[in-house]
Amino acid sequence: MTGGRLKIGVFDSGFGGLTVLRALLPLLPQADFLYLGDTARLPYGSKSRATIVRYALSSTRFLLDQGADFLVIACNTATALALTEIHESTPVPVLGVIETGANEARGSSKTGDILVIGTDATIGSHAYAAACAERGLRTLEKACPLLVPLVEEGWVDHPVTAEVVRIYLTELLQQAQEEELDPDTLVLGCTHYPLLRPMMEAALSPAIRVIDSAQATANQAARMLGAHVLPGGVRTFCECRFFATDSVAKFQNLGARFLGSAIDQVELVDLGG
Repeated sequence: MTGGRLKIGVFDSGFGGLTVLRALLPLLPQADFLYLGDTARLPYGSKSRATIVRYALSSTRFLLDQGADFLVIACNTATALALTEIHESTPVPVLGVIETGANEARGSSKTGDILVIGTDATIGSHAYAAACAERGLRTLEKACPLLVPLVEEGWVDHPVTAEVVRIYLTELLQQAQEEELDPDTLVLGCTHYPLLRPMMEAALSPAIRVIDSAQATANQAARMLGAHVLPGGVRTFCECRFFATDSVAKFQNLGARFLGSAIDQVELVDLGG
């Protein structure tokens, strides 16, 4: 640690991981944060597993070089496809978003039947299904590819987005009924989706709890680091440094939607091809 303050490195292929950082800030007021968005190489979901592993390792090495004492992989695709390699090559503790979402689902569900929505790459990896199965849960997964571009367009309160959410969830619930499942928990398996949580809760029965894997990850990180939530979310001053591998202006403008506050400065870094 530098000057006695913990440095937490947060990594994503782009902007969505800022929802994880947003959740971490009030829980770990004594820490400083490093956020890297690998915007030059997104989307990870269209790449091969070998390429995703290579990108993720170079990004985590960068954060370690900046002095990170703890890493949060705030990218579902990188967590699904590269977490083992990151653990094996990293001397500091590492936390991914999939295990934390599954842990929260286990604690939440009474029926043991879980719904998961995410991007094509995350759902195609079946990483959530595997993590939930390890915890004795049955899982039904659905890819929702239209949601990320709608969020990045800024349509988080748009009736078109609300209708898309309704259609996806109606299809998922119909499939659950056909498979004789009784789901009581929906896991948001993409870090863009917390911005759509109110829409999703409005489209679901109150009997189904929505789990934000970004918040679940922040909660588990706080527990691992022995932190506590301050009353009213109050936090002391902490330093946040932001890095992007491309499009600094876009990172500032779009990233502010995910972080919920302005991003004053972003440092451009080159991690190679």
